[in-house]
Amino acid sequence: MISNPPVPALSDRLADAFAVVLNLHRDQTRKVRPIPYIAHLMSVAALVLEDGGSEDEAIAALLHDAIEDQGGVPTRAKLLQRFGPQVIAIVDVCTEPPRQPDQSWRDHKLAYLRQVAQAPEVAQRVVLADKLHNVRSLLENLALQGDVIWSRFAATPEDYLWLYRSLTDLFDRALPGHLTTQLKAAVTQLSQRVQPAQNSGPVRLDTICLKTARSDKNC
Repeated sequence: MISNPPVPALSDRLADAFAVVLNLHRDQTRKVRPIPYIAHLMSVAALVLEDGGSEDEAIAALLHDAIEDQGGVPTRAKLLQRFGPQVIAIVDVCTEPPRQPDQSWRDHKLAYLRQVAQAPEVAQRVVLADKLHNVRSLLENLALQGDVIWSRFAATPEDYLWLYRSLTDLFDRALPGHLTTQLKAAVTQLSQRVQPAQNSGPVRLDTICLKTARSDKNC
């Protein structure tokens, strides 16, 4: 008989987080179609909970774009006071570092990859759920509207394929499991839609510092 894992205890803090992100992202929509942005945040939180994540992880999943998209440092201070350091530590990992004026798109994303690689497993799970939902949404938009959607993005299709392949390789080593398997399948589908450029291979993991619960490597 298969034993099921214990159901995580959920409290009014999760409802509070939902109310906060509904207010923060009320006027924001997804990049391609006019879908309320909170639909993405809800989907990421659902993926985290379905993977056995804690309430703090689910709250962080709801808040994962709040600092980056809705106010920066002042928003972070308010969320820290409201939800505590454990949640904000996860949101910090999800928040991309500022892009420097002379930094290329790929170099900026490489800095983010290093940030995720050095994060604890609880934060990596939220990032993984976020990227899985992003790739799924990208595939759906390609199916509905075709390659014209790439005009809405900041980089080329080959750049995004490089990024998602690099994330897949990272999570395959750092956080193997059902979510990573799903990400790998989605990225394989994406690669079939994108003609990779000559140098679109993923980042080699030995070029970034990987710190996980399964590794003794120090960062």
